[in-house]
Amino acid sequence: MKKIVYYTTIDDKCPYIEWRDSLSDIFQVRIAKRLNRICEGNFGDFKKLQNSPLSELRFNFGSGYRVYFKEMDEIVVLILAGSDKSDQKAVIKQANKYFEDYINRSNKK
Repeated sequence: MKKIVYYTTIDDKCPYIEWRDSLSDIFQVRIAKRLNRICEGNFGDFKKLQNSPLSELRFNFGSGYRVYFKEMDEIVVLILAGSDKSDQKAVIKQANKYFEDYINRSNKK
């Protein structure tokens, strides 16, 4: 069983949750179901990003939604951010910064 962890900023904000909450209820439910399947090891349609340690879950509904994540230690999936196709490049860049921040703060513990 994999565990889902959501990245939070140093001021305790969760970029992924903020993005998800901006979506309609039906899309939120569909994305939540997909994350539940990840806990069972079923990632569905995803791919590793080029020039990045991250991967993206791809959704074929709405505006081409994406959720950016990093699988760690074979049991944890760190969810960093979400986007649609219109702001994908900017959100990937930000998600990479979130991952760096997560690693830096984790190493200080």
